[in-house]
Amino acid sequence: MSVDLLGPDPIYQQIAAEIRARIEAGQYEPNRQIPSEAALCEEFEVSRKTAREAVRALREAGLVRTVRGKGTYVLG
Repeated sequence: MSVDLLGPDPIYQQIAAEIRARIEAGQYEPNRQIPSEAALCEEFEVSRKTAREAVRALREAGLVRTVRGKGTYVLG
């Protein structure tokens, strides 16, 4: 998936929506890590700040939790 730079939705929301879809499809299973911020930066070709905002949006939606020093995990 590539982000739509010219579209109306913020890039971080587009990335969060893609990760949410992957969680719902079972690609990222409960109690397992999602890709790191660095991996998201590489995959979506975005800044670290944008990747961090996407993860924050997922956390606020109750889909993931971040464990300091370990990573971000799918809730389930």
